[in-house]
Amino acid sequence: MNLKELSAKLNLSQTTVSRALNGYPEVKEETRRRVLDAAERYNYLPNARAKGLATGRSHAIGHVIPISSKHEMVNPIFGDFIAGAGETYSKCGYEMLISVVEDEQAEEAYRSLKRRGVVDGVIVHGPRQDDPRIPLLQDLDLPFVVHGRASGLAPDYSWLDVNNRRSFQRATEFLLDLGHRRIALLNGLEAMDFAARRRAGYELALTERGINPDPGFEISGEMTEAMGYRGALELLDRPMPPTAFLVSSMISALGVRRALEERGLRMGADVSVITHDDALSYFTTGADVPLFTSTRSSVRDAGRQVAQMLIDRISMPDAPPQQVLLEAELMVGRSTGPAPAD
Repeated sequence: MNLKELSAKLNLSQTTVSRALNGYPEVKEETRRRVLDAAERYNYLPNARAKGLATGRSHAIGHVIPISSKHEMVNPIFGDFIAGAGETYSKCGYEMLISVVEDEQAEEAYRSLKRRGVVDGVIVHGPRQDDPRIPLLQDLDLPFVVHGRASGLAPDYSWLDVNNRRSFQRATEFLLDLGHRRIALLNGLEAMDFAARRRAGYELALTERGINPDPGFEISGEMTEAMGYRGALELLDRPMPPTAFLVSSMISALGVRRALEERGLRMGADVSVITHDDALSYFTTGADVPLFTSTRSSVRDAGRQVAQMLIDRISMPDAPPQQVLLEAELMVGRSTGPAPAD
């Protein structure tokens, strides 16, 4: 079935049907749903090349991923984000192009995508402070949305981020309310913007309670299980070890748990642990009562939202930037309890 035949069945113009299939925001949601349902029912698959010739677009979204081992994208969270974004792409008739490049080739990768016209826009992952990719993409006039934010740059671009500072401030306050005073932070790489914001929230909560942050209680690194394990062991060997850990990744928190078990310590009784949990679709830590107390947000839902923001930006390039700040939910699990008596 071609576009003309589908339009006839729906009694709509070909332009309206095409715009509904391609995610144009001016199409009413009722009409869009009617068109998408009919396209699925009649197994209508528009020819990508024909779409490109008709609209001047590729109907593809780019993701440029550096392969550096010291980069947050090695975290499995990326897969859930891509799954969420892919749902939106499929609904709106877009395809995904992922380019995995050496770190020093990232700039040329973006230039190549623009030069060849193979994508209509890109999603920027893992922003760093003063991230040079943002002004580059603005100069290239290539539509983009950032998953996260970049401190130090003018906020004249579209982004979606979790309120990392507030979530870690709140988590630290929760531990302080439980009587903990020696609270350690196992953070992501400090060059990453999210990690800097999390540390700021943690330190703010301590200083507001009259506690000077101890740099010796703050460890940053690649958010792996091994990092959590080694970092926890290092801190537990201190003369006055922490009674609580605030951890930037569920993966790292599993390493902390392994370290505690190796030392014969009970998580939630002898030592408390709070982790940032991105509510991964295929990685849960408990049913009715979660294993970990966590600051939780859905990375899959973030993928859906960021993808839609970018498609809207492609359709309306002159619209003002969209900026969405999500609040993480503090979920109390079995990994936290009152501070033990010294």
